[in-house]
Amino acid sequence: MWRFKAGKADGQSRGLAGLLVFLTMLSGPCLADLPDTIERILPGIVGVGTMQKTRRPPARLLGTGFVVADGRHVITNAHVLPEKVDSTKLEYLAVFTGKGNNLSARQAVKLKVDKIHDLALLRIEGEPLPALSLGQSSRVREGEEFAFTGFPLGVVFGLNPVTHRGIISAITPIALQANASSQLDPSQIRRLRSPYNVFQLDATAYPGNSGSPLYHHETGAVVGIINMVFVKEGRENILAKPSGISYAIPAKYARALLQKAGLQP
Repeated sequence: MWRFKAGKADGQSRGLAGLLVFLTMLSGPCLADLPDTIERILPGIVGVGTMQKTRRPPARLLGTGFVVADGRHVITNAHVLPEKVDSTKLEYLAVFTGKGNNLSARQAVKLKVDKIHDLALLRIEGEPLPALSLGQSSRVREGEEFAFTGFPLGVVFGLNPVTHRGIISAITPIALQANASSQLDPSQIRRLRSPYNVFQLDATAYPGNSGSPLYHHETGAVVGIINMVFVKEGRENILAKPSGISYAIPAKYARALLQKAGLQP
């Protein structure tokens, strides 16, 4: 029986190969960084809704947002904002911070709205909160993995953040071309006139996730804003509203909104 005996050169090759594998593991994507990233950015992820002290419950959560710029501004989806706020009953637009039932409400003012990209910029009162940084959404590639954190369950269950992760399964137009004009509604027509690409994710988000930051698991840099209503209306009416798919508006549009307000991203 022949037995192969590794020589000195062969042993060195194996050692070098093992070292290369080890270095590759260190330099490659590693979601072990995600817990640290969540802990770091969580103070800058907020609930968005309305507050009325005489109402039960007084806080009404409509979506999620995240703090940007100087710590006194919040990005969210435009459709998250209420159509009307009844100031005669002391209701006001609010941003919620804290965790669980330990909520703190800050009065917010609508500063800028980008209806085409369904984004809104709010200004909040009080001390600055930790701001999240905006990444380069133009560099996002299909197949890359990202995470998003938000408040899908609402304040009835407490302000409990939930994190999901998924890959960019497609970079795709916001609206699908209808086969007949009868399938188009006014909002779809507007989207077709001003087309742009959004990120499609193989992850499930819920209506309360609207406005959640889509971020890099290592750096926490925001590359998109989760959108669960505006995009789905354009893309999924024709597809019978499939589940398990989420979308995000590229962060470059949030950067442009900040610049219009004279703020540094």
